[in-house]
Amino acid sequence: MHAPNQTEGLRFRLVLKAGFALGPGKGDLLDAIAATGSLAASGDRLGMSAKRVWTLIREMNEAFPTPLVETEKGGTGGGGGARLTVLGARVLARYRAMEAEANAAIAAGLDELRLLLKETDNPET
Repeated sequence: MHAPNQTEGLRFRLVLKAGFALGPGKGDLLDAIAATGSLAASGDRLGMSAKRVWTLIREMNEAFPTPLVETEKGGTGGGGGARLTVLGARVLARYRAMEAEANAAIAAGLDELRLLLKETDNPET
């Protein structure tokens, strides 16, 4: 899974059409749903509110011809869940592959730029 709240490197975001982008937040949410099978657990894992989780799912489900995420309502004893659809898994896999390709393409340049940074670990510098 992509590291949430990444502090260095490329933050890969694709604007697929006006008003809709697929980026780290949505990618991480799809990963978390695939791993946990739960919207609540996914939100907890990523530090997202339930409202934010539902907003992102609604945006993704409305942007594609069929939903990327399916949910099942739980009863009083729980039992609900969430899972990626075939299309959801395909979109996530493609996004992660493109992200890896982009990271590989910029790795040397990123290393070069890091060498040019001012040292911040030593306050006396």
